[in-house]
Amino acid sequence: MEAETVGKTANSITGRMILRILGKTLVLLVCINLLYLLLNPLPWIGRLSIYNSIVPGRERLPYGDDPSRSFNLSLTQMDAMFASHIISSTQEPADEYRVLLIGDSATWGYLLPPDQTLAEQLNSLQLTSRDGRKVHVFNLGYPTMSATKDLMFLERSLAYDPDLIIWLFTLESMPWTKQLDSPILTLNPEATLDLMRANDLPIPASKLKASQDNLWGQTIFGQKRELADWARLQIYGLLWAATSVDHEIPATYNQRMEDLPADPNFQGYGPGELEEPDLAFDVLRASLDAANGVPILFVNEPMFISQGLNSDLRYNFYYPRWAYDRYRELLAENAQTAGWRFVDLWDMLPASVFTDSAIHYSAEGARLLALDLAIYISGQ
Repeated sequence: MEAETVGKTANSITGRMILRILGKTLVLLVCINLLYLLLNPLPWIGRLSIYNSIVPGRERLPYGDDPSRSFNLSLTQMDAMFASHIISSTQEPADEYRVLLIGDSATWGYLLPPDQTLAEQLNSLQLTSRDGRKVHVFNLGYPTMSATKDLMFLERSLAYDPDLIIWLFTLESMPWTKQLDSPILTLNPEATLDLMRANDLPIPASKLKASQDNLWGQTIFGQKRELADWARLQIYGLLWAATSVDHEIPATYNQRMEDLPADPNFQGYGPGELEEPDLAFDVLRASLDAANGVPILFVNEPMFISQGLNSDLRYNFYYPRWAYDRYRELLAENAQTAGWRFVDLWDMLPASVFTDSAIHYSAEGARLLALDLAIYISGQ
């Protein structure tokens, strides 16, 4: 009986100890999360990087579907993305003329190794500016097609003292209905809303789920994915440094579509329905104000032009002829009226250089485009 009483007492003491430990642990976790909430250290953590110190900076922004093969990953934290890029490596040399390329996956260099992208093809030309400075071209393109996404990267890039920004885009990035289709925008709702408000962009904010009033989203637990992605990016930096691989390029892939569907519609618009209010030219105008005097060269980027079935109806998989022709007409009118630096290179590349889509080109395509753009860079 006495032993039973002692056992119950011991169990009771052990139970109370466990509860006290759990309680203290819970209090500690709450305190740590409250401190994390107050300090908001994620931007600061994002700027901490092994790139450009322990390992070289990347030639293009992090993006990857299969991290284990590409030694790269897609993340939403722009501080970490820019910290890993070579543009963050050093202070701008006095004799450097900085050119930043902004754009979609074609500019980023989909299906191209990092040393064969448009930016690196331009760098290989060893250009000089009109005032004799050495031209250094930085690749700040990022996959997904949205003019608003490009504007976000453009505004962020201004911190790196560019002398010229070249923004390559195509019609697919221009419909207002597509502006928030890029995950980098929807997963950064506060930054996107700030961008929209600052530039008075009529994008339906209801599509964005802001988390600024969500305290859980600002805790360690709420930001565990961002913290994990930051850590993984540092680890992949070691593999990037050892291999120079940042993009998995498959041995075979589906070729761009030559025979096209007999569909005259574009993004829900029928023939004759696409007009200026449907297109995000206001985003281009906003970039000029945001650039604060830094010149921007707008480039309607090259695309594949099919000669196959229904090519009399469509240029390629993306565009019926009527829609693309109307877009080019409206774009040229805006450029002329406003005095934009603008060049239309839509048909400058031969069909043979396009790879898996109507906008992705081979290394030879990047070389040809670089030769054309070099004229505009040296002449600025």
